[in-house]
Amino acid sequence: MFKRFTDVHEFHDETCDVLMRHEAQNMILLGNILIGCEGRDKTGWRDPANWVMATVSDARGIVLTALMTPPHNITLYSTGNEPRPEALDCLIAGLGDVDIPGVISDKALALAFVEKHTALKGLSCHTEMKQRIHELEAVNPDIRREGEIRLVTHGDMHFFPYWLEAFNAAGIYGRTEMNIPLDSQEARYRIDSGKIYILEVDGVPVSMAGFTRELPTSIGVAFVYTPPYFRGRGYATSVVAQISQLALDKGYVKCVLYTDLANPVSNSIYRKIGYVPVCDSLILRFG
Repeated sequence: MFKRFTDVHEFHDETCDVLMRHEAQNMILLGNILIGCEGRDKTGWRDPANWVMATVSDARGIVLTALMTPPHNITLYSTGNEPRPEALDCLIAGLGDVDIPGVISDKALALAFVEKHTALKGLSCHTEMKQRIHELEAVNPDIRREGEIRLVTHGDMHFFPYWLEAFNAAGIYGRTEMNIPLDSQEARYRIDSGKIYILEVDGVPVSMAGFTRELPTSIGVAFVYTPPYFRGRGYATSVVAQISQLALDKGYVKCVLYTDLANPVSNSIYRKIGYVPVCDSLILRFG
């Protein structure tokens, strides 16, 4: 049975327990639902009035959960990570003419959805990013501490917008070049969120990392960026280790992060810190 929701609180109440069975894997799904329920920030994509929220159920309960926060891709979770082709058929039929730009999900489910959706709609598809989801419950005590972390502030506007654009270019859009930031809106939004930290060595900013979505027992780690002229000195390792420990000290049971499988250096860094793989994820876009 297909069900589409208009109330994010109802969607939360019906799906939260199911999604929490694989909390790290469902960081994006759960985090976005909680953002919608809190309702404190409705900028950009964050207003649940514009979201597409749906489930597919059988006699046992929910077997497939879907959330799309336009203009972003649809995010999927198959309960227990069990393959359910008939549930995908039901979801695609229920969504009808909803414009879906792409999908992000665990690898098997993403490929299964794309196969059915492209055949039905006559679309092409390409892989935007191959990811691996990691989680950490304890920071490796042998990690060498370089410098000190502090929250980014408005006093950092002379460099922070450029670092943020470089992170987005490489980590989100897969580009090797970056645009010059033409306004300060996103940078000021991130500063005001109080979630991004700068690593300083001898008073000089050298790297950054920060937090994203917050769940009942876990928190996401992202925004990891070191300018090319400061790389190879252990700064990224140190800043991620320090904010990961900060999160654990605040009471979170685990930290969760996504890595680009095309970047073996970052993957090795996170393993050294104490992050372990949970599953592989794909970002696929329709043509």
